[in-house]
Amino acid sequence: MAGRWIETWEPEDATFWREKGERVARRNLWFSVLSEHIGFSIWTLWSVMVLFMGPEYGIDPAGKFFLISTATLVGALVRVPYTFAVARFGGRNWTIFSAVSLLVPTLAAFWVMEPGTSYATFVAVAALTGIGGGNFASSMTNINAFFPLRKKGWALGLNAGGGNIGVPVVQLVGLLVIGTLGASHPRIVLGVYIPLIVLAAVCAALYMDNLRPVKNDTGAALEAVRDPHTWIMAALYIGTFGSFIGYSFAFGLVLQTQFGRTPLQAASLTFIGPLLGSLIRPVGGRLADRYGGARITLATFAAMAAATGVVIHASGNASLPVFLTGFTALFVLTGLGNGSTYKMIPGIFHAKALARGLDAEEAATHGRRLSGAAMGLIGAVGALGGLAINLAFRQSFQATGTGTAAFWSFLAFYGVCFTLTWAVYLRRPAPVPTRAQLGYAEV
Repeated sequence: MAGRWIETWEPEDATFWREKGERVARRNLWFSVLSEHIGFSIWTLWSVMVLFMGPEYGIDPAGKFFLISTATLVGALVRVPYTFAVARFGGRNWTIFSAVSLLVPTLAAFWVMEPGTSYATFVAVAALTGIGGGNFASSMTNINAFFPLRKKGWALGLNAGGGNIGVPVVQLVGLLVIGTLGASHPRIVLGVYIPLIVLAAVCAALYMDNLRPVKNDTGAALEAVRDPHTWIMAALYIGTFGSFIGYSFAFGLVLQTQFGRTPLQAASLTFIGPLLGSLIRPVGGRLADRYGGARITLATFAAMAAATGVVIHASGNASLPVFLTGFTALFVLTGLGNGSTYKMIPGIFHAKALARGLDAEEAATHGRRLSGAAMGLIGAVGALGGLAINLAFRQSFQATGTGTAAFWSFLAFYGVCFTLTWAVYLRRPAPVPTRAQLGYAEV
């Protein structure tokens, strides 16, 4: 019966995986994607709501950037408790709860979204939408436990990519409303999501499972916190996912503020980058499965630096076509990097267990423990990169009226990420664990 507690789960056992595990894991994956997808839409809701906030709302661009920064911050912070909630309450049970809880910020936004509402109220409601960002952490931790190491790159990439698509989807809904009814009907966007939230919760209740072997391990969490690889990967994830979510929140507002686009013009362009970045995330995981996560991540940061250079040139010359080309390339590259970095995490901890002399089965178990604990922290720190991006844009526009200064800071950080990836994971002689153990050949 779907939705039961599964008492035994051994995905690394080839027979178990073939006869039972793969079917159950895939079913949980699809409905996890649905819930996470809605969570991302609610988390990034204010990237759409600010497009509806014309002069009558009395909020300047800096104030709008602060609204979306507030949602980003809360979404990053709640990822840590959401990670540990899966083991405490069960993956299925927590997915139901986290889906239903999305009704709170959605209904609150529905209530206050009109001119005359105080700015403090908008900030509070934007903060509530941050809980949607937590769905990613619990979903990734849950799915990480279902799949064997050799399949994690694909599974985690698909889970995250399907969730990330919630960003362009909510932006497309906003475009549809603005394009057909104008910018005075934001409540219609919110009304679309109320039944979808209920659907996600019902599907989780009917079709997902709890894994009894998955338990919170304080020792694993402390060990992950003390491990330098956790913080190295968190820094790299700031560069990939932090860029994705930060740009997703800010893109439409940058187009309005720097290039003078109307709400309809901005909405018609905003969704393209997040959509492509979301769709390509599983490809990043697949490439990492085949060629190694560090190699794909290194190439991604090099390309992100080049794309940022294009954006800086276009920003300085007020060239919208070139700006859109460079910005869209950035979105695609962040998607690739999201998939490859998350592939690296379980491989690193599995390899370190092998280096300690554990046999294959013990190493797989130990790797799952530590990677599950580390993912929540890495995801939270990575999401804070989105906050940094929005605050950088806010400061840049306040000081100079353009986002060019912010892009220079992003370029410098991508250079740091490139160097860090090469120095820690690809430089010869390789550090312990070895490159082969880390999964830089196919696992």
